[in-house]
Amino acid sequence: MARQKKIKLTIDDREIQVAPGTTIMAAAETLGIHIPRLCFHPELSLQGSCRVCIVEVEGMDFFMAACSVEVWPDMRVQTHSEEIRRARRDIVELLLDNHPRECQLCERDGRCELQNLAYAFGVRERLFEGERKRFPVEDNGLSVVRDSEKCVLCGRCVRVCAEVQGVANLSQHGRGFTTAVHPAHGRDMDDSVCIQCGQCINACPTAAFLEQPHTEAVWQALADPEIHVVAQTAPSIRAAIGEGFDLDPGTACTGRMVTALRRLGFDAVFDTDLGADLTIMEEATEFTERLKGKGPLPMLTSCSPGWINFLEKFYPQLIPHASTCRSPMTMLSVLGKTYYAEKLDLDPEKIFMVAVMPCVAKKYEIARPEHRMDSGAPYTDAVLTTRELVWMIKCHGIDFISLDHGEFDPPLGVATGAGDIFGTTGGVMEATLRTAAEWLTGETADKLEFTEVRAVEGRREVELQIGGRTLRVGVANGLVNARLLLEQAISGDRKFDAIEVMACPGGCIGGGGQPYPGSRFRILDPELLALRAGALYAEDRVREFRRSHQNPALQAIYRQFLGKPGGRKAKKLLHTEYQAKLPRGIQ
Repeated sequence: MARQKKIKLTIDDREIQVAPGTTIMAAAETLGIHIPRLCFHPELSLQGSCRVCIVEVEGMDFFMAACSVEVWPDMRVQTHSEEIRRARRDIVELLLDNHPRECQLCERDGRCELQNLAYAFGVRERLFEGERKRFPVEDNGLSVVRDSEKCVLCGRCVRVCAEVQGVANLSQHGRGFTTAVHPAHGRDMDDSVCIQCGQCINACPTAAFLEQPHTEAVWQALADPEIHVVAQTAPSIRAAIGEGFDLDPGTACTGRMVTALRRLGFDAVFDTDLGADLTIMEEATEFTERLKGKGPLPMLTSCSPGWINFLEKFYPQLIPHASTCRSPMTMLSVLGKTYYAEKLDLDPEKIFMVAVMPCVAKKYEIARPEHRMDSGAPYTDAVLTTRELVWMIKCHGIDFISLDHGEFDPPLGVATGAGDIFGTTGGVMEATLRTAAEWLTGETADKLEFTEVRAVEGRREVELQIGGRTLRVGVANGLVNARLLLEQAISGDRKFDAIEVMACPGGCIGGGGQPYPGSRFRILDPELLALRAGALYAEDRVREFRRSHQNPALQAIYRQFLGKPGGRKAKKLLHTEYQAKLPRGIQ
């Protein structure tokens, strides 16, 4: 095939040659020219609705959207003329006129893209006074809060929900001032097919979507001397929390995070990595049993609550294939209110378990009835996102950067490198293989790292040779990718023994509750996700133990309390079951 001839054009009086199909915006960026944008996102389809990226093109009597218009031969473009500057400023002023005046009270203050554009264009007053849209805040959801008054109708939430997650729960409804983004038929988020992943929160440039806050409940528990308050932190938190304090992405902050939690007043700080190790012990046991014919294949992982919600709503026929293991968070909370409570002679009802998670869907998970004690109280009492913990640390006046490096508390703070890598896509599969490979062969495996299943790019299908057996595994992150693997499995086009699914892009490192990226990155940015994943792999490499079954604290827990992996007590405490779910009124 003949190579396509490059297109020559001029941008801001500088000549450039680019490939056919290149947009004006992309061409300008090769020259180091930044064209402002709002609705555009490089990982989503083009919409061209906000018009903030308008440019002048010679011969055209109207401005053109740089994000969606492809270049043509001998095109001459001006990106920053005085007329364009005024037009862009007017567009931003009109958006602000239809926006609430509460920047200083807003969760996105300082991280709001509309606010940043207003500053960049020198908008210092509102020139277009008049009626604006009015909507009530939908804050009755377990995970997601929706404030349509702050919506700028950029469509990024709609596109990420459909194109990355394959849920298509959101769309624009109404006309004029009544236009709003919400689920079909005006349903609340919890009464829709929403899987609670929170990617709409990350995609939103303002604060039209936010997580349901749990900070006040945590403050109250910390202030109550009668309550024993325990924190547990997911592996991906240590890889991202530093971004909330302007540290470079990929900076591991495990020790400082632990110290900060103690300064906040937590009585104990545990590592969800131990819950991940526990999950591997149970999941690897379950997997090896299924390979012997004691259960359907492929086995599907179950540690991502957004994925489980998706499974129950979109693929209920595959529920028997899901591992019965609870998530690492819930497993650790169960041990906190049973094993730990017994060791310290504490009343479980007086233990307040706080999970720091990258995942907005965890807020939904803790309210599920199958994750409650016999008394009806939840095993996990509150979930803080990474963003919420960052705010609490700042609110408490803690200088995070200068903190000493603390250590997690025993007995639920000792973990292996296999637990660390749970936070990135492919990590659950790799951690399972590290243990299952030894159990299947009865020997210490020479191979430790299964890099074949590390799938930051979104989807991977791999065949592995272990003990003379061929294992066929799939790994997916982002539920559009999961659909592709699941449809292959259902149709029989591809045989799998195990499939790992993470709801969010990149896995937990790209969760809906992670810090908003700084100016260098955008959400879904593969480079940002790779940096966060790199921090977890670095933590794994320096661990004394890197296979879950080698964890001495876990061995003691089984010996003293749980019995054997997959045994009766372990089944009762660490496993659960799922069922098909549809929004109310659709069943």
